Amino acid sequence: MPAFEWNKIIASVLTALIVAMVAGILSNEIIRPRHLEKLAYVPPGANSGAAATATATQAKAPSLPPIAPFLAKADATHGKQVAKVCEQCHTFDKGAPNKIGPNLFGVVATENIATVPNYSFSPALSKDKSEKWDPEKLNEWLADPQHFAPGTKMTFAGLPKEQDRADVIAYLESLK
Repeated sequence: MPAFEWNKIIASVLTALIVAMVAGILSNEIIRPRHLEKLAYVPPGANSGAAATATATQAKAPSLPPIAPFLAKADATHGKQVAKVCEQCHTFDKGAPNKIGPNLFGVVATENIATVPNYSFSPALSKDKSEKWDPEKLNEWLADPQHFAPGTKMTFAGLPKEQDRADVIAYLESLK
């Protein structure tokens, strides 16, 4: 192959690389991505850099209002409907097997945290084995499981509405 042909091939490759580089620079100038102030999702067990900062920011989150006023007007039937999203990972029937998450039948006040038979809890919840699930603890858990027990296996984002949490707690209390 003559040298002239090699020059044309090399010039074509270099031109393509220059065009790609210029296109990348222009696209970054035209569309500037906005970076989030805090992470939207922190994977369980992430401890480095921005994840640690996000965890520290979550730890400073304001405390939740007491759930008692919402429980006074709670509707267990509505709570059962809200809890349908939980059925992907949990069961609610007496004697039903565990799924990805434990069976939640009779969990309120009768079960210690992290002591459902035949279920392996994450270390984040296992440290609280001596405590029972009362409405206040369930309220915190249902609002933000990752804040309640950082590093838990549960990836559910939480229920933002107080009344929805109260309704789910009323539903769980009815399962006895």
